[in-house]
Amino acid sequence: MAGIIDFHSHYIPPEIAAHTAFFKVNWSNVDRHLESMDALGIEKALLFYPTTDAHMNLGGWDQVCRVYNQKISDLMKNRPDRFIGAGIISIDNPSTLVGQLKSIQNLGLKIISLASSYNGHYLDEEIFFPMYEFAGKHQMPLHVHPQIIHPIGEDRVKDPLLTPVLEYVFDVSMCIGKMMMADVFRKFPEVKFIFAHYGGVLPFVKERFDNTYQMLRGRDLVRDLGASPSELFKNLYFDTSGSQSPAALQCALEVVSAEHILFGSDFPANQKIPAAIEVIEKSGLSAQERDAIFFANAQKLLLAK
Repeated sequence: MAGIIDFHSHYIPPEIAAHTAFFKVNWSNVDRHLESMDALGIEKALLFYPTTDAHMNLGGWDQVCRVYNQKISDLMKNRPDRFIGAGIISIDNPSTLVGQLKSIQNLGLKIISLASSYNGHYLDEEIFFPMYEFAGKHQMPLHVHPQIIHPIGEDRVKDPLLTPVLEYVFDVSMCIGKMMMADVFRKFPEVKFIFAHYGGVLPFVKERFDNTYQMLRGRDLVRDLGASPSELFKNLYFDTSGSQSPAALQCALEVVSAEHILFGSDFPANQKIPAAIEVIEKSGLSAQERDAIFFANAQKLLLAK
């Protein structure tokens, strides 16, 4: 097997981390990251933005994006053999999104790192459509990470454990649902959408989506989506986000094939990466399917022309 491509890891430049409440420790340590990769046989790691509160302390998204994208580009150029960079967007001025994407391209960043929502605005809104058109034309995958600043439900329950465990992943799930209801996946079929954490609770509610949709269609209470929800989900991609659960993997495989699942460590948040690797190695999947999850799927996405 070729070396693993880690499709969900994090690095925050010190210039950004210093302006966050939580990400000051270990999130800017490149040497530690490389040591972990070497020890685990990870050939390359994609660096995604975990969403932070930095924009609240630096006067908005524009400054965060300017610094973050440049620093990620510099790191990637210094170690092109080990790191792949993903750029982030500013939603302060949605009309500039296409220009931002061109700048991200010019920095050599191959993927766009998105939050599942921005201050309650999900990715189904039309302000994001020019970004999807650009991403589809230039074959830039879009990776969606849970929003941790005011995720869904935090207005009713804000708890140091319940918010990150439940509300973060619920925000991803709602994002997928709203994008489906807005026909985003059908309008932009050429865009590769990758959702973190197996799409939140999506694998567990796939059947409920289909059954409830069929019931409501029969009473004309929901518009025609052109296909059952599960059919639309089959075209999406999901990363494992450091999951150590064999059952979670099997559940995700009921939504998509192994060709649409990518290994992700969630470094440095996840400290049990060997167990996350072992889940796939002992999954009972064929060697070809395991290789797809570990590196081939990521390689295809990154090499798309």
